[in-house]
Amino acid sequence: MERRNFIKNTLAFGAVLSVPLPFTTRLFASTLPSDLTDLSASELSIAIRTKQASCVEVMQAYLKRIHRYNPIYNAIVSMVDDNELLMKAREADLALAKNEYWGWMHGMPHAVKDLTPVKGLIYTDGSPMFAKRTAEEDGAIVAKIRNQGAIFIGKTNAPEFGLGSQTYNPVFGTTGSAYNPELTSGGSSGGGACGLATHMLPVADGGDMMGSLRNPAAYNNAIGFRPSTNVVMDEGDANHRLLWTSGPMGRDARDTIRLLNTIALNPVFDELNPLNFESIKIGWMGNLDNYLPMEPGIIELCEASLAKIVDAGGKVESMQTNFILSDIWESWTILRHHRRLNMLSYYHDPITRDLLKPELIWEIEQGLSFNEKDIARANIIRSNWYVELDSLFDRFDFLVLPTAQVFPFPNNIHWPKKINGQEMDTYHRWMEVVILGSLGGIPVVNVPVGFDSKGRPMGMQIMGKFGDDKRVLQFALAYEKITDYLSARPNLIAVDD
Repeated sequence: MERRNFIKNTLAFGAVLSVPLPFTTRLFASTLPSDLTDLSASELSIAIRTKQASCVEVMQAYLKRIHRYNPIYNAIVSMVDDNELLMKAREADLALAKNEYWGWMHGMPHAVKDLTPVKGLIYTDGSPMFAKRTAEEDGAIVAKIRNQGAIFIGKTNAPEFGLGSQTYNPVFGTTGSAYNPELTSGGSSGGGACGLATHMLPVADGGDMMGSLRNPAAYNNAIGFRPSTNVVMDEGDANHRLLWTSGPMGRDARDTIRLLNTIALNPVFDELNPLNFESIKIGWMGNLDNYLPMEPGIIELCEASLAKIVDAGGKVESMQTNFILSDIWESWTILRHHRRLNMLSYYHDPITRDLLKPELIWEIEQGLSFNEKDIARANIIRSNWYVELDSLFDRFDFLVLPTAQVFPFPNNIHWPKKINGQEMDTYHRWMEVVILGSLGGIPVVNVPVGFDSKGRPMGMQIMGKFGDDKRVLQFALAYEKITDYLSARPNLIAVDD
């Protein structure tokens, strides 16, 4: 394809495609980058729509990158054959030539988390029980993404049944952080986050129960957004909030918003502008008054980033909740473990039980130990936490916490046993920092806060009131304007290095 001026002027650009979010300066450059994977998802969408790049060229660029780096990072699994993908890309180009436009992801490569079915692709849940299972139908979110024109190239790696904030399983192995493949990419959406940061994927989807969109985003210097639990999921409401939800990740907030608009039940996230920090007040919760052990350096990175918000006119106040924090943990673990009883049949069958992750067996056994009074108490605590959150959001626009209590750790360690010398009594205690948002079912976005002296990335959670998803995303848009963390690309290791 002959390269011509990508966008000649602002008016021409606006006439070509209506994209309501602010454009980056790169879109006004005279030519496309030499590597199409350098374009953000939003920019790539425009390049395809305006025929500045063909879908075949885009697919070739991504496949080249995947073949070079994926053997090291192991982000994408169950890859579709190259020839089939290139054939689908040619079909997408032919459609455009006939003025058939499928949607903003027209011809773009995409891989969904391997906890989600994609018709015709292997669907393992990271479990050896399903190592050869093929999905017969698309999941609901997959259908929405397909409806926007995406080409599914494979799946993104996840821990077995999505359990744990470390992406490893006996079917596909371990996924490394984009910034050091010997460290964990987090989880459970670790494959998607690593795929984003290595530019093997334009955008990524995932799910979040206990930080599974936030923790991987922090460990890969990306944006991860856990919506209010009724934004994407077709059940529950403000009074009956799910413990988990699907959501988007992106290389920047704008891409994250575009994917959210695709998968949301009510796509109303298309005209968002950055907040004015001069009008907001942030409650900084830190380590919850020493309740949470933190690896040295995390609090300092977060506070340095909060100082940038203060410089931009925002107000940041250290604060704590009067809520009994151990009650939050009690409620969370009871409800989480009780939910595992939906897998009881695997536990009772001696053949399948031997194939289960030890942590899953433990969670099921914990769930079996609870009675109706335990569940009722957990739900009372949860309802009281909703009330407490509403009270806090009467005082503050946003509440802020670190996204993780430790930096990315070696990926051959299943979970940290100690933090700052304090023993972790369960396999998920080290991620307790995320449950304030999870139990509340509120919108939370991970934004990056930079790197420690070892080059390990970290993020912080920006939490908003239930239903205030737009404002949380507007915060992320504004935050990107005053920081440059997302521009720090990893030094990747190639398979032939």
